[in-house]
Amino acid sequence: MEKYGLERDPSPPRFQRQDRRVSHFVRRCLVALCICLVIYVAFYRPHASSRSNSDPESIPETNDDGKDPVQQPLSATLDDVETSESSFDAATGHRVPLEAHIMSKCPDARYCLDELIVPAMVQIHDKVKFRLSFIGRASNSSSNVSCMHGPSECIGNMLLLCAANLPFPPETKNYTKTPTVRSLGFAHCLISNYQRIPERAFVEDCALEHGVDFRAINECASRQFDEVDEPSGGGDDGDESDPDKISGLALLRKSFMRNERLGIRKSCTVRVDKKIWCIRDGGVWKDCAQDGKGGEVPTLVEHIEQLWKERN
Repeated sequence: MEKYGLERDPSPPRFQRQDRRVSHFVRRCLVALCICLVIYVAFYRPHASSRSNSDPESIPETNDDGKDPVQQPLSATLDDVETSESSFDAATGHRVPLEAHIMSKCPDARYCLDELIVPAMVQIHDKVKFRLSFIGRASNSSSNVSCMHGPSECIGNMLLLCAANLPFPPETKNYTKTPTVRSLGFAHCLISNYQRIPERAFVEDCALEHGVDFRAINECASRQFDEVDEPSGGGDDGDESDPDKISGLALLRKSFMRNERLGIRKSCTVRVDKKIWCIRDGGVWKDCAQDGKGGEVPTLVEHIEQLWKERN
């Protein structure tokens, strides 16, 4: 007898259930989309319309006289710049003079920068007018100079003076000097390993690390005219109209002569507000202010901040 079985569904039951689930999911998505459209029409569009009439951000900018600011004369913009500069100067206030008188290849100078000047400057750099000065001998009858630790120290001194007095950025003709954070960083880099001064590769590495122009520094230090031969060569105190003629020798002679007039002969002598604050000599601190605590960073920082508050 021929047997007839039931005709089997070509799709397994699990696929049928899956198809039903997909169709349910699609219907639910359509319903949700319709609900979102209704909410948008009912609530969002009225608010958007009212915002376009009342939100200040959607109103074209005008000045008090109702004119388009683009049509205002350029002088108005310049006045704003001048006002902002004046406000900045007032906020900056009167900085406190801080000066370190050193020799670039002196171990006391290295200690002075490592343990006092640099750590203090991290905290008070915005409150002081910092300066590095150099101690040595300058002839009154010629352009000759001499340094306690030899000719290489004179070269190191000139490199540091050039770095501090060159225009920044290097290509500008407006005489804005190298920022202190860069010139002091460069000085600290050289003096921290002063035995290598004036190795070219070493100087180049320090210049690159602290963002100063090695080529310009090298050219400045290589110029051999002084302020007697070329008035514009002094940079710091001379004619600043031609920074390309700044001479390391002129800067060095001026620094030596200034320290001689001040009677400063020991490296490192630190002065605050044009008064001797502390002296590092022979591996020890001497003649320090604040009951001998002037060689400590917190004491120096506290004193600078006190002077700053009194003047600002």
